[in-house]
Amino acid sequence: MSSTPTKPARSKPAAKDAARTPADKPKARVQQRLTYVIGGLDRLLRRHMTDALAPLGITLAQYTALSVLEARGASSNAQLAERSWITPQSANEVMSVMAARGFVTREADPSHGRIILLTLTDAGAAMLRECEAALRPVEARMLGDISADDAVHVQRALELFSRNLRG
Repeated sequence: MSSTPTKPARSKPAAKDAARTPADKPKARVQQRLTYVIGGLDRLLRRHMTDALAPLGITLAQYTALSVLEARGASSNAQLAERSWITPQSANEVMSVMAARGFVTREADPSHGRIILLTLTDAGAAMLRECEAALRPVEARMLGDISADDAVHVQRALELFSRNLRG
């Protein structure tokens, strides 16, 4: 008698596995919806931008708010929230932190006493420059070898998509 262990017999594949038909083959990949691709890009960008801004102690929402204030000038909390794609409550929290750090000022609107205008300070503008420098490698990586002309066309299309959805 042999003391060599024997391997258990392999079970036979199930009937459906053994009898594959051409219809069972995986289908060719269907082109993804543009909305799906843009959504995936948004999630990737958020992750990479958040990581790039973290050493500066700035969140993505804070960076967006700084950018909006620089581009649009003095804004109310409601305007800033709408332009930053966050809720007014979140904008208020973001602005409280930014004001405490000296990046924005809060002053009553001279034409409407109940509205508080948020304004970018010199320190806020300097922080925005640091943020932009930290984000340049992210944008360069994303763009890869795309031409400057193609990048301009993509940006215009994305801006149009945003305007279309805002109504």
